[in-house]
Amino acid sequence: MIYLASRSPRRRELLRQVGVECRLLLDDDETRAEALEAVAPGESPADYVRRVAAAKAQAALQRLSDAGLPAAPLLCADTTVAIGGTILGKPVDADDAQRMLQLLSGRTHKVMTAVVVAPASRSRLLAALQVSRVRFARLKPAQIEDYVASGESAGKAGAYAIQGRAAGFVRSIEGSHSGIMGLPLFETVLLLRKAGYPTRP
Repeated sequence: MIYLASRSPRRRELLRQVGVECRLLLDDDETRAEALEAVAPGESPADYVRRVAAAKAQAALQRLSDAGLPAAPLLCADTTVAIGGTILGKPVDADDAQRMLQLLSGRTHKVMTAVVVAPASRSRLLAALQVSRVRFARLKPAQIEDYVASGESAGKAGAYAIQGRAAGFVRSIEGSHSGIMGLPLFETVLLLRKAGYPTRP
């Protein structure tokens, strides 16, 4: 068993896919969690996603210590979408989601997921960054409006979920499908093995 500091049901599903059972370790204060995701001035997308994942891991380790829970590896991850040097986080509302999808329409963007694993010993943080490139077809305004109205864009980096209806927008992918979903399994399994957690071959 590992601790997972993430509200994402997709990450739990992906971990189960590779035989990893997890116990959720969440921050009750969502405002505090959101504050960690604020972009620092001049921060590159790669630096941003690495920093946020590490900060989430440190905060989760403190919650683990405060709760006096049994030792086990802890996993955190953060995903962001970037087009050029512009970070597209979670949309604040439907208008913001439409703006993001208009930016992505007919263009290639990057999806970056940083994964951080703390071994049960809490001796250090193990980290990896996975970068995928996704090319969208050119989207009609009606397609964007319909997709946003479906509610699927809410809470998703870049305002879309590749495992849902937005799969129909994707012309090509270079990288990791699971990474685009929010947890690159190849890198995650490697980190868990380094942390001493037995995973499936």
